[in-house]
Amino acid sequence: MAAGNEVSTTYYIQHHLQNLTFGHHPVNGWSLAHSAEEAVEMGFWAIHLDTMGWSIAMGLLFIWLFRKAGKVATSGVPGGLQNAVEMVVEFIENLTRSTFHGRNPHIAPIALTLFVWILFMNTLKIIPVDYGPVLFSKLGVDYMKIVPTTDVNATLGMALGVFGLILYYNFKVKGVGGFARELSLTPFNHWALIPFNLVLEIVSLLVKPFSLAMRLFGNMFAGEVIFILIAMLPFWAIWVLDVPWAIFHILVVTLQAFIFTVLTVVYLSAAHEHH
Repeated sequence: MAAGNEVSTTYYIQHHLQNLTFGHHPVNGWSLAHSAEEAVEMGFWAIHLDTMGWSIAMGLLFIWLFRKAGKVATSGVPGGLQNAVEMVVEFIENLTRSTFHGRNPHIAPIALTLFVWILFMNTLKIIPVDYGPVLFSKLGVDYMKIVPTTDVNATLGMALGVFGLILYYNFKVKGVGGFARELSLTPFNHWALIPFNLVLEIVSLLVKPFSLAMRLFGNMFAGEVIFILIAMLPFWAIWVLDVPWAIFHILVVTLQAFIFTVLTVVYLSAAHEHH
């Protein structure tokens, strides 16, 4: 009986942490994976449909809400949506002014997009962990993870996008020669230490997207695992632990969106600075 419970527990955890994967299987061809093993066998180019779907949905929700707020905006007494949007926009404007030291009208919109998009994706974690899998299983879908930021592919994808912007603005503002001089003559401005500087600066540059991705993924994935473990407890224990953890996690989801945004602005500010 104990062995049966252990198998059931293991299956429950693995099921809730498995993405809905579509790819080319060596035996089944192009199909949905019906197990974690099949998902692995599909290889690198398999797509997590749930991650893609929910992240796009949250992006569209962001666009729709802010567009709606812009349409109903009034100089008189603002409504609740306008108030909320204005608070977020003002918050990001103040953040950008205090953190970004260059001149670029695109940085604040980038920061706003990242903050709200990540916040919306993170907030999906507040939905009880069983709701998504149970609902979609009734529709014939074997797996469904509704929080995109618990998938390292999503967080790494966003981080690589930020990394692309870092490289773009470094080359645009400093030029190829200026960026090369910065990498080779920082932090030690001497020709004999150029190899050491290059290794140090290139490693530091490459670590930026990796740290952005893993910080967001690690915090959100750990929270997901804890929610799943709480859901396996007796009914009375679920309410005792789940509600306080959910309330605490509201702070976590907001903080992680804030940290990702702040670091992005800091990195882009550094890309605009001449040394």
